Amino acid sequence: MFQVGVLNTKVIFGKKIINLFKEFSSLRNTLREDREALKKFDPSFEVWYQYWFHAGYKSLRLYRISKAFYDSGFKFLGYLFYHLNRVIYSVDIHPAAKIAPGVVIDHGTGIVIGSTAEVGRWTVIYHGVTLGAKYIMSGKRHPTIGENVILGAGCKVLGPIYVGNNTKVGANSVVLHNVPDNSTVVGIPAKIVNSSKAKSNLEDDSVCRKEIDKFELTYTF
Repeated sequence: MFQVGVLNTKVIFGKKIINLFKEFSSLRNTLREDREALKKFDPSFEVWYQYWFHAGYKSLRLYRISKAFYDSGFKFLGYLFYHLNRVIYSVDIHPAAKIAPGVVIDHGTGIVIGSTAEVGRWTVIYHGVTLGAKYIMSGKRHPTIGENVILGAGCKVLGPIYVGNNTKVGANSVVLHNVPDNSTVVGIPAKIVNSSKAKSNLEDDSVCRKEIDKFELTYTF
């Protein structure tokens, strides 16, 4: 009986090792897409060795390492790298969160992404962004972010909601409801400024700036 238990443990451990190898094999391509997106969407990127000093990219890389261990069944190591990310870069991304390849984290400090959150390709996440929950509950409780989205500094997207593709979320906005594709949202709580004029090109934010300038926020205390 003891020998059977030992054998089963070895088989399970062997499967975990194989899964870990697969995760790290795909990780190289994912990190390459992350670097390409950083060069494209960060205008301050000048020379190749900036990858070594870019806190946002390095925190994203630590998240991807923690997720590789977590998804392979080595959860202790997954949480260890998750903790290191919080200590070194002040970035709190749960290893169970799903972040597609080609995402940019700019600056990084203060970002919080919950365990059931999902982020699509070519999304740019600025410092202080929270992808959190509205209530303490089990199951899906964090937002799903589409592709080609800009999450402005300090914005909060809360609950199991969907933020559509090609959307821009203004700095410090609080998003509580679904946002359609091609929209610009600002405010507390966030409101759609103009969904028909929102552009899909992240490199052209003139529409976003023009609409935010026209939008007048009214606060009630």
